[in-house]
Amino acid sequence: MLVSAVMNNLSGMFDSVNQQVGDVATQVGTTPANFSPGVFSMIQSVSESVIVPIAGIFLTIIACYELIQMIIDHNNLANFETWIFFKWIFKTFVAVMLITNCFNIAMAVFDVAQSVINSASGIIGTSTSIDGTTLASMQTTLEAMEIGELLSVLMQTLVLSFGMWIMGLIIFVIVYGRMIEIYLMVSLAPIPFSTFGNREQSQIGQNYLRSLMALAFQGFLIMICVGIYAVLIQSVSISDDIVASLWGVMGYTVLLCFTLFKTGSLSKAVFSAH
Repeated sequence: MLVSAVMNNLSGMFDSVNQQVGDVATQVGTTPANFSPGVFSMIQSVSESVIVPIAGIFLTIIACYELIQMIIDHNNLANFETWIFFKWIFKTFVAVMLITNCFNIAMAVFDVAQSVINSASGIIGTSTSIDGTTLASMQTTLEAMEIGELLSVLMQTLVLSFGMWIMGLIIFVIVYGRMIEIYLMVSLAPIPFSTFGNREQSQIGQNYLRSLMALAFQGFLIMICVGIYAVLIQSVSISDDIVASLWGVMGYTVLLCFTLFKTGSLSKAVFSAH
């Protein structure tokens, strides 16, 4: 009875983590438009009806400020040249086109990242699951134990099962939380794109693009973390000391969650986004 109880814990222990880790490649390799088309269409419609008019106001203010700066730059009209108006019209036209196509530009960033992630997922193909042969060898080891040892193993596997379930939940929150953050960032896209008409204010738009790149390529870093985790898990040998081996697997899973938390800040550091 104790052996059956321990085996039930062992067989279900890794299911949650294995499912979440196995779905990582699919989730992070999906563009925002394909991840949840209903949510994306809602975000796009709200942004176009609410944020775009505000971006138009910002663009008008920035365009007027830019025109004033261009006029007074030439020694307060002492060296006035008419070509600056054509330059101003061109810059304003580019800014309007950026606002109009901000969603296409944002999706292009994630399309590039999706191509990179899909290529990486084809290389990182190591399984993170515990196969049936390993479980069978565990059962043989358990059947040779005394009742006291089995009780100790049972209690520890209960703790490990709960810990692995928590780790699976954390992985779910990190992966899906990244996509929610992407939707929130994309919803405000017209406002940063409206700042490209002025050299000083364009820093807002440039930092926004860097933030989009950081979010997009965070998925690539998540794939790298999962690939490292898969290699480490396969290197764990289930020896006669089952508990020590399981705690080793638990340690690698905690390490995976820690590194997944760090992917966001690391990606922003790489792209100088803040």
